[in-house]
Amino acid sequence: MADPTPNDPPARRRGDSRRALGSLGEQLAVEHLRRLDFVIVARNVRTRHGEIDLIAFDGARTLVFAEVKTRRATGGRRGLCPEDQPLAWLKRSQRERLRRLACAWLYENAHNRPRAHTIRFDAIGVIVDGHGGLLRLDHIEGAW
Repeated sequence: MADPTPNDPPARRRGDSRRALGSLGEQLAVEHLRRLDFVIVARNVRTRHGEIDLIAFDGARTLVFAEVKTRRATGGRRGLCPEDQPLAWLKRSQRERLRRLACAWLYENAHNRPRAHTIRFDAIGVIVDGHGGLLRLDHIEGAW
């Protein structure tokens, strides 16, 4: 898709900027997981039922399905008020959807996926400043 221009409808520009913010948050989450010695197995796994943001493996025991939520702090604030925190927007329906997607992925990839003793669902909340710099990253292991 071409870069939005001033003649593009506002909704398209808004959608592109939301996608870019989400991609930035996912990249920061990937870097965080790699610092924890996880290998990224898959990213943005799309199915007809939705998308899995990240699948990571610690190389020994744990396969992680991670949902990443990203928000931008604006107006010179260093953070967000509690109701604007990224993980506050993680709804029950999204958690249930991720479980269904994970089950489908595990079934479809039974022969070419890491063998793990534990499957975990993590939530990663990312807050960036107006220039895309990381302000805060919250990683909740076993979030549900």
